[in-house]
Amino acid sequence: MHIPVLQKEVINYLDPKANENFIDCTVDGGGHTTAILERIGEKGKILGIDADPVLLKELENKLKEQKLDKQVLLICDNFSNLKEIVKQARFKKVDGILFDLGFSSWHLEESGRGFTFLRNEPLDMRYNPASALSAEKLLNFWSESEIERILRDFGEEKFAREIAVEIVKERKVSPLKTTFQLIRVLKRAIPFRFQRQKIHFATRTFQAIRIAVNDELESLRKGLSQGLEVLNPDGRMVVISFHSLEDRIVKNFFKDRENVLKIITKKPISPQIEEIKINPRSRSSKLRAAIKI
Repeated sequence: MHIPVLQKEVINYLDPKANENFIDCTVDGGGHTTAILERIGEKGKILGIDADPVLLKELENKLKEQKLDKQVLLICDNFSNLKEIVKQARFKKVDGILFDLGFSSWHLEESGRGFTFLRNEPLDMRYNPASALSAEKLLNFWSESEIERILRDFGEEKFAREIAVEIVKERKVSPLKTTFQLIRVLKRAIPFRFQRQKIHFATRTFQAIRIAVNDELESLRKGLSQGLEVLNPDGRMVVISFHSLEDRIVKNFFKDRENVLKIITKKPISPQIEEIKINPRSRSSKLRAAIKI
């Protein structure tokens, strides 16, 4: 199951109080939302957003079982549409907003959508299966230069050029359809000595494709901007990122808006060793927080 990352720190920096309203922009399994509910009491409300309809349905059932469904309004959408979501939901008086940018353990272990390179699955990688662009479409129809660009920009992959060339070679013979087929391509493109390092040699490629398929970085920019608009004065924004590309966007967003935001994390907050031992996937997480002036 998905373990909420930096949960104590999230509560500390969001500082939820009785009767306040919050937006969880990536509600996922509801871990952070449940912790916030404990603080805001029966009159507080949460707007929970997630792009994945399967995860949202599971959470809806869980909240009904716990009799918490009256306090949480769940919306299946991308937080890049935050302003419109808030308007349509008539969700007013927003005291805090949380962005947890990590994708769910469920996506890796149970979705079967090709998020992991450890199992042979279809090359999908969409959070919302209704989205037009899948990993398979990207790899088979985008140009060599476009594939090279996303591998370099979104994966910081030093062998972006070589990988893009091999992908195009492969698809001329047979369309790329599975994760293991992509792994075989990567093995041909990446020099053997670079396949034996601490980080798995497919990590950067899979990250880059996932980011491109779900337009994650542009969605983050839009979500942060719209979040600031809907947030009440004295409201708090907390963002958990999982790689340098995301963290850089958050850092610059806060810094560029110091006239309207008071940054309350001088440096990003990282998980304690105890948390990393329990949840190794939390090790790369960084939390930044600010208050709207």
